[in-house]
Parts: sequence; C-alpha cells; structure tokens
Amino acid sequence: MCSASTSTSETLVTGSRKEDGKSREVVSKKEDEFGDLKSWMHKNGLPPCKVFLKERHSHDSEHRSIHYVAASEDLQAGDVAFSVPNPLVVTLERVLGNETIAELLTTNKLSELACLALYLMYEKKQGKKSFWYPYIRELDRQRGRGQLAVESPLLWSENELNYLTGSPTKAEVFERAEGIRREYTELDTVWFMAGSLFQQYPFDIPTEAFPFEIFKQAFVAVQSCVVHLQKVSLARRFALVPLGPPLLAYRSNCKAMLTAVDGAVELVVDRPYKTGEPIVVWCGPQPNSKLLINYGFVDEDNSYDRMVVEAALNTEDPQYQDKRMVAQRNGKLSVQAFQVYVGKEREAVIDMLPYLRLGYVSDPSEMQSVISSQGPICPVSPCMERAVLDQLAAYFETRLAGYPTTLSEDESLVILLHW
Repeated sequence: MCSASTSTSETLVTGSRKEDGKSREVVSKKEDEFGDLKSWMHKNGLPPCKVFLKERHSHDSEHRSIHYVAASEDLQAGDVAFSVPNPLVVTLERVLGNETIAELLTTNKLSELACLALYLMYEKKQGKKSFWYPYIRELDRQRGRGQLAVESPLLWSENELNYLTGSPTKAEVFERAEGIRREYTELDTVWFMAGSLFQQYPFDIPTEAFPFEIFKQAFVAVQSCVVHLQKVSLARRFALVPLGPPLLAYRSNCKAMLTAVDGAVELVVDRPYKTGEPIVVWCGPQPNSKLLINYGFVDEDNSYDRMVVEAALNTEDPQYQDKRMVAQRNGKLSVQAFQVYVGKEREAVIDMLPYLRLGYVSDPSEMQSVISSQGPICPVSPCMERAVLDQLAAYFETRLAGYPTTLSEDESLVILLHW
C-alpha cells in the first residue's frame, strides 16, 4: 500500500586534471594578454559597477582556483551592484537571430541549455577570434563548479557517484544524464533549422564535430551558469550573464535576483555588504538534490530542502474506488507524493497519517462512516493505528538502511578530508 520514491578545444570544461595543473602558467599569460573578464566587459559597454572578481582556492590541488563576484565598496540593500547591457548577454534570441526559430527549437526536443551549449562550443572552436573568448575562458576556469569548487555529480566518476548510494539523487543523476544524451542525438536539428547561424563556422555538423562526452561537459558548464529571467519572451528567458552565476554564489535565503530591465540585466542586492564580501543571489525554491546536480553545491540553511515520500492506495482493494473518492475529496491522489520539508517533518507525518489509515480500513460499515465524515478523518482501532505507525517507521528505516554509511561516519569523513 505504501511505496518509496526513491579537455579539448571543443569543451567548455578544460581537459584532464593533470592537464589543468600543468597549464596554469600558460593560462596566466593569456589572461595578461586579454585582461580579466570584467576588464573585457568594461571595454564592451559594461558601465561602472560596485563589484570586482576575487579568487577562491580549490579543494583539489590539481584544479585551478575559482573566481567569485565580491562587493568593491560597502553596499546597502537596494543598491544596484551591476547592470550588464544586453549585447553582453547570451540568449537564444541573440544566438539564432530569429525568435520564431528559437521558440520552435525549444518547444520541440531541444532545451535552451542544449542550444546555448552548442553555440558556445562552436564559438570556442573560433579561439581568440570569438567575441566571447574572455567569457568562455572564464567558464573553462570554473569547470562547471559551483562556489564550493565542486563539479556537478553529472561529471563525477563512477567511484565518486558511490557516495550517493542510498540517496534518490543518484537515480536523478542517471536520469538527467540520459536526458542530456537524448538532446545530443537531436543536436543536428539546430544545424538544419538555423543554417544561417552556422554558415560562419567551417566545421562539421554537431554530432560529427563533438563527441557526446564533450557535449555533456559543455551542457553541465552552461547549466551551472544559466539564469532564468522573468517577464521576457520565450527566446530570452534563459540567459548567460557574465558576472552572473557561477561567479555569483547562490543562497536559498536570499531574495536578490538577476532581472531584465530596459536594455540590460541588473542585480539589486537585498542586504548590506562590506567591501570584499561575496555577492549572493536567490537560486529559487530548489531542494539540495537539485542544487547539487545543477550547480555542484548544497545549502545547509536551505528551507526548501525536502524529501519525497510516495504512498499509494491498493488498486486490488475491494473498496479502492470509495477510498479513491475520499482521498480526492481531501485533496489527495490514488498515488500521492508527500513533500517532507526540513524542519517540518512532524507536519508532514501528520498529513500522511489519515491517508495511510484509509488504506487499513476494511470493514464496509467503517468505510461508510469515513465517506459520510467531513475532513480527513479516518477512525481506526489502536491495533490498526500501531500497524500504520510501524509501517511508516519501517519505511524510513529501510530508506536509511540503503546508505552504506551512517551520518556520523559521513561527518567524520568530512572532518578528515578538511584536515
């Protein structure tokens, strides 16, 4: 009755870890030649702003440090930290030059992320000739890592993914990876539907120019930095904004968002900052599993973090139809997903119990009493109540048993790794 839910020149993520370590001196010389990202943006229309780029060392000595956006002066809530003009923002409207084609592509089989990733992959093949070279170089430096300097599990090795054993997140990672593969098989659609765009590139069609693993790395890099703009056309709703994520840190308890204004995308801060403090923005109401997959980090203060408990009425129950009707009358489905939010576990269990009790009703007269009652009332005997509670406890114990280590063992490992 109750069931559980459980580098190469083509890529935007620079080569292997060993290559990454050896290439730091070369990359440093390139940065001296072209200037940093912010300098390039100022040369191309970025007005004076109140932020600068700082450096944070990577946990992995073989990876380069990452950059992040910090306040260049003391800020107050309501201050505009920066305003990036539209010519420095990458959207499908800008990439494809035709909003109709952009909407057609993204309502068919390809996501905005796939189209944006493909565009930047071709731009990277242009090397220093590309207008976006300084921005692409910065994305390479970040390697699809969030502000904890950790890659999305979409790029983890098989051994690293074993850390997620027992968590529903592991299945989500595999599902997302399969989705990326499906999009890869549709990439040539962009080439044929937007031929005018790709005439400037003397390269092969996408699936011949880029192996799947290269596209996957680029997709994850774009995923980590794409911004969802509100109150704009479909072709502009997903944007890549230099100075935006992953240079901006995401925070679940923050309300500041990158916003489309007349001719630009700006950030108005929601809190005071001292000079040098990292600037944060809201990441939307996402649980930590999504934050980890999308951006490579988790937020310990995430009030949106949750787990899903899926319960179902037994379709072979002779009184299934009556129980289904009662469940629907009280806003529940025959297969119901209960959201258990962090800090609100008790409320979630109280919400589950009437539904679980309903599954244990067997006497037709008791069922009629339930049907005639108002609200989620389902009287059961003390013995049945014990069975309901035991079932729920066993369900959670089973889920916990799926993890190869205990919470205390995991915390000890984290402490050891920090040392």
